[in-house]
Amino acid sequence: MALVHTFDPQSITWSSPPIMGVNPNLIRKSELTGVNHDGKMYLFGGVTFDGVNFTFVNDMLILDTINLRWGKGSLVNVPTPRCYYGATLLPNNNIIYIGGSDTTINHDPKTLNIVQGDALTLSEVYLYDTINDIWSTKTTSGKIPSNRAIFSTVLGLDGQRIIIFGGDFINPGYLDTTIYVLDLTNFSWYVPKISGKIPSPRINHQANVIGKYMVISFGKYILYII
Repeated sequence: MALVHTFDPQSITWSSPPIMGVNPNLIRKSELTGVNHDGKMYLFGGVTFDGVNFTFVNDMLILDTINLRWGKGSLVNVPTPRCYYGATLLPNNNIIYIGGSDTTINHDPKTLNIVQGDALTLSEVYLYDTINDIWSTKTTSGKIPSNRAIFSTVLGLDGQRIIIFGGDFINPGYLDTTIYVLDLTNFSWYVPKISGKIPSPRINHQANVIGKYMVISFGKYILYII
């Protein structure tokens, strides 16, 4: 199938424009998250499949949506291969990458605890500078969430916090419906005081900021195998 599809909301029309640049046969992969900024889509990591084996990758593909051209970002200090991470654009033109998985995993369908494979730590987060094409790493502190993947991330209204929810994780013994917040001024995790009915545990859901609210929608709560 075509790698890129566009939808024009004015003419209500789908199309598949030709994209120049990187050989398209080298960039067919899944389980990655695109982040849009200034006319470009940044696509880090993910999984390739040759019909037999899954391979986790850690390249940064950049789609110029204005000039319709593929490019690549730096591999210097790049994070290890992974998929199903959290990715959020920050006000300083950096993209923050959190957690994810670099192995085939499955989990208990009742708890979302990982019973086979592994998820990656949230004691480190990774920043990609979209202006200067530079990777850097930050060590986190505080109440660090357990290793996890397939969770949601949003940027707080003040631009100084990352809020995560859900995912499958390594922390047996309870259902993790905790909201965790990463303070970007000191890269410290904390759990805010909350009220109201907490959503049920879930993966593959969507989180968006609408007005002053983080809206959690959809997702699944069943056995899932990457």
